[in-house]
Amino acid sequence: MFMLLLISGACFAQKITVAELQLKLEPSAKEELFYGFAEGDRVLFTIEEANGAPVSEVSVMQYPDTYKYRGQNVKEDKKEFTVTNKSVYKFVFNNTTKGKRVCNVKIQRVPKNSDTKNFNTAVKWVTVQDTIYTALTKDVVIGYDTLYVQKTRRAIASEKKYEEIVLDKSQRVGAKTSFGETRAAVNFTLPLNYVSKDETKKVVAWAYWVGVGEESNEFWKQNRKMIVGAAQGVASYFSTPLGGIAAGAVTNLMLPANGEDVEYALVSDANSKLFFQSKPYKPFDSGKGTAAYKRITDSKLLQGSYAVVLSNDNYVQGLDVNVKVSAIMEHIKYKDEKFTDTTITPRYEKKIMREPQIVTNTIPVTFDYK
Repeated sequence: MFMLLLISGACFAQKITVAELQLKLEPSAKEELFYGFAEGDRVLFTIEEANGAPVSEVSVMQYPDTYKYRGQNVKEDKKEFTVTNKSVYKFVFNNTTKGKRVCNVKIQRVPKNSDTKNFNTAVKWVTVQDTIYTALTKDVVIGYDTLYVQKTRRAIASEKKYEEIVLDKSQRVGAKTSFGETRAAVNFTLPLNYVSKDETKKVVAWAYWVGVGEESNEFWKQNRKMIVGAAQGVASYFSTPLGGIAAGAVTNLMLPANGEDVEYALVSDANSKLFFQSKPYKPFDSGKGTAAYKRITDSKLLQGSYAVVLSNDNYVQGLDVNVKVSAIMEHIKYKDEKFTDTTITPRYEKKIMREPQIVTNTIPVTFDYK
């Protein structure tokens, strides 16, 4: 039995060569070797400079930074150390001189027992993520200060809309066989916008009506009766059918189906002149009929002077054309109003904070790492 134990112990004490190589170090060059070892291994490390010249620095460390051996100006050396836990060892050979160095290196291991005899000393590289904490100073909110200030601002004191009748005119347009003019124009100017510190008045929409003879006048009266009845308590700021159209409260008016018709167009003063010169002109709106109307809300057409030009193509019958224009005015009055302005200001103080950061590293591990 005693002999068997001696034989078994001798087996465990078997030296296994991990590496036996010759390193050629160029001037200012460094060589690193990585090997894995099992727990309980005895590591035998031998180095000899082939030409007897010293190697500037030789070190052996348990990865990442635990030194097991560190020598300066090494010509020849032998070291032995025991591996306390399975890990990777790093062998570093550093030549800081201007000459070349040739190192004969031998690394052996003696397993603790037969279980680790076949341990694979190769290493592999894996990518791992670690969390590190960086200390930094930050301004941190610790409270708030509230400041109340009495201020004055402009506020609306009153606001109203109302209809302003701009034009209500009857225009005679002669027949082609008469001595009168077969063309005519009815000119008008919209109310001027007014803006001051305390009030504003401005045109927000307007509409015009063109009607021929008694037929259109009768329909106008019917429309008026209908609008007056429907508008009570709803939209009292307009008083005529055309005002209802301009305000957008009324969408349709009754128009005669029969009667004499007239060609009409809404134009600028410049285009009115072109109309009378029988030259091409550009109308904002145009048509032909016994009666017609149009609502205008384009902001570019809410100020200025315009004309409704009329043309009669009837050879015998002259026409009496009624032209109406109504504008919807918006009147706003302002006043000074006191109010309390609240300003909230945060209070800060500097504090040292630990801020986590994720770092990615590639590290050597033993071959059996999973």
